Amino acid sequence: MKILMVCLGNICRSPLAEGIMKHKAAEHGLDWHIDSAGTGSWHSGQLPDRRSIAIARQKGVDITYQRARQFHTGDFEQFDMIFVMDTQNLSDVLRLAATPAHREKVALILDQTSPGQRLSVPDPYYDDNGFEEVFNMLDEACHHFIQRHI
Repeated sequence: MKILMVCLGNICRSPLAEGIMKHKAAEHGLDWHIDSAGTGSWHSGQLPDRRSIAIARQKGVDITYQRARQFHTGDFEQFDMIFVMDTQNLSDVLRLAATPAHREKVALILDQTSPGQRLSVPDPYYDDNGFEEVFNMLDEACHHFIQRHI
């Protein structure tokens, strides 16, 4: 299974989602490829936000090896599943989808815990206190996805 996590800048939410899913997949012996990207390019090459790194480390997940990159249309061919963090990311990614098969790969990550409710993972960038809540939301969503695939 190849999974891509997508948010706006690829420094807060999607790096956490990538790290959490990798950690959970490894715990279950799953040989999955998991990556992350942002719909914007302004953070390309940068480490995840220091607050994402800190909350991940506190929860036993290392994301310090990650570097931000921008989502590109080739990702539709490379990945089986593309999880987006919010409805704006969903619109931005779907706008780049060239085929119905590409569109079918894209879903809101919180549909794993709240199917059909179109819930968004809040962007914690401007709220120092939001990173733990975001981690917990993503942890639960990744847990549900893993449980359906083991």
